Amino acid sequence: MPTRRPHILYIDDDPGLCRLVQKDLERHGHIVETATDGASGVARIAQGGIDVVALDHYMPGQDGLDTLASIRSLAEPPPVIYVTAIQDGRVAVAALKAGAIDYVAKDVQGEFLLFLRSAIGSAFDALRLRRAKEAAEGESRRNWQLTQCIVDTIRDPLVVMESDMTIVTASKAFLTIFGITEAQAQGRRVSELGQHQWDVPALRHLMERVIPEDRPIESFEIEDDFPGLGRRVFNLNARKIFQPGNHSHRMLLAFEDITDRKQRERDAEILTNEVSHRIKNNLQIVVGLIAFEARLTAAPCVQGYKAMQARIGAIAQLYDLISQSNRGGAVAVDAYLKEIAKTMSASLLGSASGITIEVKAEALDIDPDRAVPFGLLVNELATNAIKHAFPGGRGRVVLSVERIGDQIELTVADNGIGIGAGKENSATAKGPEKRGSDYVGIFVRQLRGTITASGSEGTGTIVRIRLPLLLFPGGAPSP
Repeated sequence: MPTRRPHILYIDDDPGLCRLVQKDLERHGHIVETATDGASGVARIAQGGIDVVALDHYMPGQDGLDTLASIRSLAEPPPVIYVTAIQDGRVAVAALKAGAIDYVAKDVQGEFLLFLRSAIGSAFDALRLRRAKEAAEGESRRNWQLTQCIVDTIRDPLVVMESDMTIVTASKAFLTIFGITEAQAQGRRVSELGQHQWDVPALRHLMERVIPEDRPIESFEIEDDFPGLGRRVFNLNARKIFQPGNHSHRMLLAFEDITDRKQRERDAEILTNEVSHRIKNNLQIVVGLIAFEARLTAAPCVQGYKAMQARIGAIAQLYDLISQSNRGGAVAVDAYLKEIAKTMSASLLGSASGITIEVKAEALDIDPDRAVPFGLLVNELATNAIKHAFPGGRGRVVLSVERIGDQIELTVADNGIGIGAGKENSATAKGPEKRGSDYVGIFVRQLRGTITASGSEGTGTIVRIRLPLLLFPGGAPSP
C-alpha cells in the first residue's frame, strides 16, 4: 500500500477559497495543488500523480459536471469529491450519478473544510484499498501466468481443478494427449472427459478428500481404452495447491503414462515364470532319475538316494510356485511348506505310512533369493524327524511359521520318542545323519538365524529357528 501523503487537487474558480482549502489541508499532512478552471484541472490530472480531486460546481465556461465528465474519460481517473452550495441538492445527486464518490456542501463560515477533510480521508483510504487489490490481482495474474508456463513445459499431462472438481486449466500435454481443446476442458469435471474413463468411484472418493483434508493421492493406477491412444495405463497423483495470503485452494492432478513400464514388468514376470517352470521341469526329471536309480541300487544306499530326492524336490517345488506366482517373484510360505510336505510324503513315506506331515503357517511371503536355503532347511529337519522320531512307524510332524515381533520363527515339531531316546547326537552321528546335521547348520547360518531344540523322552521334539526379518507380510515390501 502507498505510504506517501495524499496528493490532492482542488478545482475552484475562487482563488481565495482555493488558498483557504490548500492551507487547511496542508496543515493536516496533505500535498495540495489548485486549479481555477475545469480545463486546467483536467490537464493537470492527465499528467498523473493526483490521488483525490475536490471539484467545485459553479465555474465559468465549463461547470463541475462537464469537468467531472472529462475527468471520468481519462484512462485512470482519480476519485472525485463534488463541492456544491448548500441548497444544490439536485446538483449533488447528479454529480454522484455521474461518477463522483462523495459530495460536500460549502458554507460561508468555512465549516465545510472539516467535512471535506473527512471525505478526502475516506476517498484516499478507498483508493489505497483499491490499489492494493489491483496490485494483489496483478501479482496473482503474474504468478498464474508463471505457473501456466511451468505446467506447459512439463511433459506429463496436468490439470488444475477447483474444489468442486471442475478444471481451471490444463497443460498442453494434457490437451494434446487426450485430443481436446482448452475451451472443452475448462469448467468440466475430469470424470466427464472422454468416455468417462476417469469416472472411477475409488478415485472420485480420494479426490474429494485432497483439498478439505489435505490428503494427497499417491500412485493411483487406471487402465482402460482411450480414444486415439488404445489400451493405456496411467498413474495418477494429486496435491492441494494454494498461494500464501489467498484463501482459495485448488488441486493439481498429474497423469503419468506408465503403459510401457507396466508392459516391461509383465514381460519380465512372464519370462521369470517361464524360466522357473523350465527349471522345475528339469529338476523333476532329475528327481525321477534318482528314483529310478534308487530302485536298482543296494539297500544300504536307498536312504541316501531318497534324501537327495527330497532335497531336489524341495527346490523343484520352489520354482513351481515362482512360475505360478503373480506377486513379482515372492513365494507364499504356507503354499511352499505344503508343497515340501507333499513331496516328502511321496518320496519318504508313501501312501501306506502311518506318519503324517501337517502345515500351520501365517500368510507370509518369502524372498525367492533366500527361499532355497529355507526350503532345504525345512526338508532336512522334517527328514530327520521322520527317520528318528517314530520307530513304531506312526506319528505326526508339524511345520509352522509365525511372526514374533521383528523376527520370524520356523518350528518343526514331532510327537515322537523325544530327544535322547535313540536319536543320534549331532556330535557323534556318522554318515548321512552327520551330513544332514551339517546341512542344517549351514542353512541356519546362511539365513542368519539361531536354532534351539527342546523335548524329553516320550514327549516329542520341537526345533525352533529364529530368522531376522527374512520373511515379510504378504503385499509388503521386502526388508
